[in-house]
Amino acid sequence: MISIPKYKHLPQIPQLITSLPGPRAQAWVERDRLVTSPSYTRDYPLVVARGEGCMIEDVDGNVFLDMTAGIAVTATGHCHPDVVKAIQLQSENLLHMSGTDFYYQPMVVFAERLANLAPFPHGARVFFSNSGAESNEGAIKLARYYTGRQLVIAFLGAFHGRTYGAMSLTGSKTVQRANFGPLLPGITHIPYGTHTSLDYLENHLFQTIIPAHEVAAIVVEPIQGEGGYIVPEDGFLSRIREICDRYGILMVVDEVQSGMGRTGELFAISHWGVMPDIITCAKGIASGLPLGAILSRPEIMTWPPGSHATTFGGNPVACAAGIATLDLLTSGLMTNAKEMGQYLQAGLGELHQQFACLSPPRGKGLMVAVDLKDENGELDRKLRDRILQMAFSHGLLLLGCGQAAIRFCPPLIINREQIQVAVDILGKVLREISGNQH
Repeated sequence: MISIPKYKHLPQIPQLITSLPGPRAQAWVERDRLVTSPSYTRDYPLVVARGEGCMIEDVDGNVFLDMTAGIAVTATGHCHPDVVKAIQLQSENLLHMSGTDFYYQPMVVFAERLANLAPFPHGARVFFSNSGAESNEGAIKLARYYTGRQLVIAFLGAFHGRTYGAMSLTGSKTVQRANFGPLLPGITHIPYGTHTSLDYLENHLFQTIIPAHEVAAIVVEPIQGEGGYIVPEDGFLSRIREICDRYGILMVVDEVQSGMGRTGELFAISHWGVMPDIITCAKGIASGLPLGAILSRPEIMTWPPGSHATTFGGNPVACAAGIATLDLLTSGLMTNAKEMGQYLQAGLGELHQQFACLSPPRGKGLMVAVDLKDENGELDRKLRDRILQMAFSHGLLLLGCGQAAIRFCPPLIINREQIQVAVDILGKVLREISGNQH
């Protein structure tokens, strides 16, 4: 049975009572500008006061339908009572004792749960981090340590984080790399998602500039996240597995955005029946608390004590939230993600039939995107950004990704009515832009 609580405080559809941003939101935005880093990206002036389920209330009392889940993080919805209760109970007993140096039960229990669910034949070893970037940093180290090799293959359009090693893997936007060099050496990027790209890797790069026997890992997202919610060609991921097996390379799968039930499977790689060697996780793993994880086949995670550690990773409160999250995911939310994802794609498909500027939807589960195009059929970033702003003005929270895509990654508890509201608002915005009032 799906655990979707009946929330009492917020309406379950948008309700706007002020102009946007409201006066309190404007004041907070101004305060923020004076003290926070200019590197933060804010698409529109939303100042959040609280959240319930799929709904967000701002400081002026406006209520929004959230199709972002805090960038695919609040998998079980904002402040799910089961997760909140787990956090409260754990925080009354132990806030921190560092799993690097000591033992505590929530860390062991959560590691056991993840190991049992990992798509490996003989369980898994788990290293807890604080974020997706940290998980990917550790995965690079682990792959190099285990193989004794230095080189890494990554993909254009990939996003793996902004810390140095993760940023070196990232191939999404130049602003994420500009003026930060030199980056981690030994990383080569190739186009994502096509057999042509893998042909080029095997038949040209491995024959000319990249000795295959020096490659430690191929790092890949099963579905590219920041790159545009791009689903690869059939057979692409299984062929990476074959290449890795042929040359003794580790297949590292970044499930930071696609994992933890987002696509209707705990890990998106399961849609293709491919077994990786290492999986990196974060975002939805603890429903909003900072937590990440590296899962590997047991025989790979053999680095010695002190070779990799973290002060806060696997924090007991975050692990308690993770256990509650996993309980909810496996008790019905992943099934809901599959069903609601199909309903969402059907609704977006109908909009595609009505508006030439909107591409057909793509994705799996509740990891769905559409592209915006100009009258010549070219990707139109300005139109996409305009739609994001207008959707906000109608009470719908959306995020962009890729060159001109809108992503839909709502909490996995979302229902049909809320999806229909989101589709209706997007349709209204598109009609306003096109001037088509029928």
